[in-house]
Amino acid sequence: MFDRDVRAAVRHMLSLEHGQDIHTKIVEEMGVWSGSVRIDIAVINGELSGFELKSDRDTLERLPVQANLYSRVFDRVVLVAGSRHSDKALELIPDWWGLISASSTTAGVELTHVRSAGLNPSPDPYLVAQLLWKDEALGILDALGLAKGWKSKTAKAIHEHLIAQLPFPELSSRVRDTLKQRPSWLRQPVCDQGQMAIGRELDPSSSAA
Repeated sequence: MFDRDVRAAVRHMLSLEHGQDIHTKIVEEMGVWSGSVRIDIAVINGELSGFELKSDRDTLERLPVQANLYSRVFDRVVLVAGSRHSDKALELIPDWWGLISASSTTAGVELTHVRSAGLNPSPDPYLVAQLLWKDEALGILDALGLAKGWKSKTAKAIHEHLIAQLPFPELSSRVRDTLKQRPSWLRQPVCDQGQMAIGRELDPSSSAA
């Protein structure tokens, strides 16, 4: 069972669940933390849900770090793990994460729901706002009549201003709506630091993370 087999099975599952819903967008390799890390599949609708995939050929070495990062951004997270990893994975993920076990059968990859995902008890408002590009954050501020004097500010300052102006439920909703409308962004590198708030405090690979 290869990574691509697990991904195909999860894609099929999500297509069955959301394929007819025009209000749902399914995104592969969604960048978070200024694009420095990417979750395998994200589902954006009334919530922001992430699916991290670990086939039997993967290791769980990076999972604790990934769990820490994704738990600051997503409303719900589901780990899809090869069956040989399932027991160990439960020890490494937060209690509110869901778990799906992936097994190889003669008919293909079979997905078994082990635990349903609960709501994230403590998302980080700044990191949710930071999913937006600078122009997108300014667009939200402009729609609220709050953009005057902010267009020349850094992305970091604009994101901070945004979270200061909006209660988290409204912020989260506007971020999701904006992401769903983004026309092209899969696997896009962060090459313009003026568009994203990049720094050591946001770099998971740095010693400060």
